[in-house]
Amino acid sequence: MFMRPGDLPRARAIWESTAQTNFRKSMWEARDKATKIRGSQDPTAWMDYGLVQMRRDYWESLCHCWATRPWQERSQTANAIGQLIHKRMCILRHKLERAPTFRELFDRTHKWKGTNDYVSESAHTIAETYDRTMADRYIEGTPQPDLDPEAWIDAMGGSRNGRV
Repeated sequence: MFMRPGDLPRARAIWESTAQTNFRKSMWEARDKATKIRGSQDPTAWMDYGLVQMRRDYWESLCHCWATRPWQERSQTANAIGQLIHKRMCILRHKLERAPTFRELFDRTHKWKGTNDYVSESAHTIAETYDRTMADRYIEGTPQPDLDPEAWIDAMGGSRNGRV
């Protein structure tokens, strides 16, 4: 099926990346549907509305996990990041007259104007850590999102009082 023996690891990596993306989307859609049907943001109220292809005990354990405070805080942080990035991306898109990358946005807001120097050592460390995390998570040749919120939160060292 593959042309060379070396193709198998790359094909496996692409398959896993695609499956992970599709699974995340399915989980998000299932949570969204359960929220609408139950009319509740409480994950423990969603237990009867899991994915058909998932064992019930797995779904229930996920509902309990989603109801924990650390997961809720992380979710709120990722949501806030997404909203802020969207707003700043719109402004930068207007200036550049094209869609900017996340790194362009970060560099634009964390480097001194007209230089390649970050405004702080912390900003430099965060950028390097994020780049390393993305390189580790996404094998060369696999689709890489413009922004991975989990990798970003990890690079930041976690949220601080619900903010990143």
